[in-house]
Amino acid sequence: MTYHPKSDFLRVMIERGFLADCTDYQGLDDALIAGVVPTYIGYDATAKSLHVGHLLNIMMLRWLQKTGHKPITLMGGGTTKVGDPSFKADERPLLSQDVIDQNISGMQQVFAKYLEYGDGPTDAIMLNNAEWLDGLNYLEFLRDIGRHFSVNRMLSFESVKSRLDREQSLSFLEFNYMILQAYDFLELNRRYGCLLQMGGSDQWGNIVNGIDLTRRVIDNQIFGLTSPLLATSDGKKMGKSEGGAVWLNADMLSAYEFWQFWRNTTDADVGRFLKLYTELPVEECDRLGALAGSEINDAKIILANEVTTLCHGADAAAAAEATAREVFEKGGVGDDLPTLTLTAEDIGDGISVVQLIVRSGLAKSGKDAKRLIAENGAKLDDQPLTEMRIFDAAALASPIKLSAGKKRHALVKLAD
Repeated sequence: MTYHPKSDFLRVMIERGFLADCTDYQGLDDALIAGVVPTYIGYDATAKSLHVGHLLNIMMLRWLQKTGHKPITLMGGGTTKVGDPSFKADERPLLSQDVIDQNISGMQQVFAKYLEYGDGPTDAIMLNNAEWLDGLNYLEFLRDIGRHFSVNRMLSFESVKSRLDREQSLSFLEFNYMILQAYDFLELNRRYGCLLQMGGSDQWGNIVNGIDLTRRVIDNQIFGLTSPLLATSDGKKMGKSEGGAVWLNADMLSAYEFWQFWRNTTDADVGRFLKLYTELPVEECDRLGALAGSEINDAKIILANEVTTLCHGADAAAAAEATAREVFEKGGVGDDLPTLTLTAEDIGDGISVVQLIVRSGLAKSGKDAKRLIAENGAKLDDQPLTEMRIFDAAALASPIKLSAGKKRHALVKLAD
């Protein structure tokens, strides 16, 4: 990246590693200097919480606001009914309106932690594209909007081409998604003066479509900026852990487990993740990322604390670190560990350790739990678990600690 921006926002994007591509560096830089640039990122409401995979572009919106511009978080109440086909092997299951509304409510809780919402010039606003999509007249939409799209060009986009090259079905419903996303950008510019759309680099084609459509329909200049699609240095998709998605809502993933995810970052990723997911100065991120040997673990704790503080608050980060020290350094049982609480009815005549491992989230299935035990990866109160034990209520009168490998732990206890 050789462009040297004058605007604070573009400088931060480049210095910290957020920028993959931009439709017009000079034009966007000039707009950012000239005044407040309303900027949107769209989020389809496919789950009750956002996850770590979304955190990169949430941080982009946070930096946008910190540098004097206006974030727009666009909820896909309309587009979720269609489903984005980008780089997916199968069509997404269609969700009911009630489920979409519940998902939007859960996702809103996350944004409030990172952005300041309100009525001021740089306060964030939250919109729902159902506002303009739900009432569309199909024939008018085809005539006024559809005529600007070339099917030949749409078929050339990588997200569509990759699906067709694998000879996987792409429904007409999904094929319409990119038209609807382009229309979102047009409507946001028309209604709210939105000048910039950001997203992952897999959204490049959709973003360019919106810019082109807006120019054709109302002759306004708008911009697009994409971030790299992140994978960890060992090739894993960012935001996935052994237990599944790393959610940002505490009711779907505890603050301790969230903290632990970041503490377990691969050495080679520490410096890069500090720049992307914390607000520490770039020089400090580079210094911490260059630490070697056991010192890199101190940098990982700083990373975990900084990211957890932003998402869950300073108290939750401190409690998670204290629990980790208790569990890992002293071999104790930390208060903040994920906990499975059982009633006498749950236990009945007895409950197997395999069921406990699954129900506490340390394995996805009984088969996985049995394999964990067979491969000596399971521990009970820090001692190797070598047999398929059955626990009755008396055996669980005091809490027990289950472990899967060295890094994943849970408590099992009886309800009071």
